[in-house]
Amino acid sequence: MTHELVTSVFGWMAILNIAVLLFTTLMIVLLQDWIAGVHAGMFQMEQPDVKRAYFRYLANYKILTLIFCIIPWLALKLA
Repeated sequence: MTHELVTSVFGWMAILNIAVLLFTTLMIVLLQDWIAGVHAGMFQMEQPDVKRAYFRYLANYKILTLIFCIIPWLALKLA
């Protein structure tokens, strides 16, 4: 694998993960009450607990995308 190929793979991986993060954030913000009700019923949770789980999910996804996609891509671009 060449340096350019690995850089390209990490770049596209970062773009796709950021797109998923933005899409899920948008859906949670726009459909918050409806989707929280659906998930609360599915997992026998209270709606405030579901909303806290959404926040944790978004925070963890953002951190993992930063650590495993964006930082390696940036390091490869600077190398």
